[in-house]
Amino acid sequence: MADGNERTAMHSVTPGPHTTREFRDALGRFATGVCVITTGAAAGPLGITANSFASLSLEPPLVLWAPAKSSSRYKVFAEAVHFAIHVIAEDQEELCRRFALDGTAFEGTDWDLGARQVPLLNHCLARFECTTVATHDGGDHCIVVAEVNRASWRPGAPLVFSQGAYGRFTNPA
Repeated sequence: MADGNERTAMHSVTPGPHTTREFRDALGRFATGVCVITTGAAAGPLGITANSFASLSLEPPLVLWAPAKSSSRYKVFAEAVHFAIHVIAEDQEELCRRFALDGTAFEGTDWDLGARQVPLLNHCLARFECTTVATHDGGDHCIVVAEVNRASWRPGAPLVFSQGAYGRFTNPA
C-alpha cells in the first residue's frame, strides 16, 4: 500500500557464520542507551561500556545486562557479586569511549568508592547499585540478572547508540 513516502526494499538474511555482519547490521537498527558498568577487582576498580542493559522487574527490583565472553574483562564481570550500572548522559560520550577501550580508565574521572567497594561514577544520568542474583548462558554473552539495592538519577537526556554510532535523543515537536 503506497502512502506517498518512498521506501527502500527490506534486506533479509538467515543468521549464521557467513552472515554475521549482516545480522549485526539488522540488530543495529534498534537504538539503545549506553552504560558503563563498574566493579571492584583484585587489581583495582574496573569498568566496561555496554548497551546490553534492560529493566527486568519492579518487584523484586531486577535489571539485567550481558557482558561479551570475548572481552578481556568478561571473567571479572561475569563473576562479580556487586557492581554498578551507570546510564550515560548525552554529554558523556567521552566517558563511555574511555571505558570501551580501557577498563582502568578511572584517572581524571569523578568517582567515589561506594558500598561493597564498588566504584561509582558521578554525574551520570542514572546509577543502579546491584547485587548479582543469577547468571545464564547467552551464547557469546553471559546474562547477568541483578537486584537493585539503590537507584540514583538526575534530569537530562541519554546518550544513544544506533547503527554503530553515538547520537542524541530528540523529543518530537
